[in-house]
Amino acid sequence: MTARTPPLFDPRQVPVIHVDADLPAVAPAQLVPQALRRRFAHPPVWQPEFLVEKKFMDRAPRHASVLIPIVMRQVPMVLLTQRTEHLSTHSGQIAFPGGKVDETDPDSTAAALREAHEEIGLPASFVDVLGQLPIYTTGSAFLVTPVVALVRPGFTLTPNDFEVAEVFEVPLSFLMNPANHRHHQMTWQGVQRTWLSMPYQDATHERYIWGATAGMLRNFYRILIA
Repeated sequence: MTARTPPLFDPRQVPVIHVDADLPAVAPAQLVPQALRRRFAHPPVWQPEFLVEKKFMDRAPRHASVLIPIVMRQVPMVLLTQRTEHLSTHSGQIAFPGGKVDETDPDSTAAALREAHEEIGLPASFVDVLGQLPIYTTGSAFLVTPVVALVRPGFTLTPNDFEVAEVFEVPLSFLMNPANHRHHQMTWQGVQRTWLSMPYQDATHERYIWGATAGMLRNFYRILIA
């Protein structure tokens, strides 16, 4: 494991240039399991909005896969992780469970399921995969395939303490409401960079969802609202 790279900036300190309160939220009826299954079984014509970040690490691209786990509670919830502070990339950030695709993985879906089990102990037997979103290229040169899945409640998690500081859930309805989507912009190393944040305040503290995780969630919003 390489040494941790210091953060480039504190995203919380970058001004908000726009909030998408003018865009419609996904209707609650479209967030239930049956509707989500139908949407991925018969996807509409739609356009992803965030696909490629401005590069900030000079290295060969690496394929990765993440699971977007929607826990089928009375209120559908998205399961997320807080990465530990000592990791070499994206340390301390909120992320989906996932990681690099191994040569032994048959495909991106298998990689996402394996990584979710290794990272947080989520058993594949509780997971019903719906489909995939387009590949998202991070500024750290990861080509990430997001795998969307429903997760049946009743699982017990055993997070990997080296990689995961915390596991928590955020209501899917909050994330699929653009009134909670904030646009940021800054110039760093002569390059203008833009991204989204979706800060969520739970019972303990603010969950600052931003960057690649927010970008993939925005693409998820786009396929659901299409």
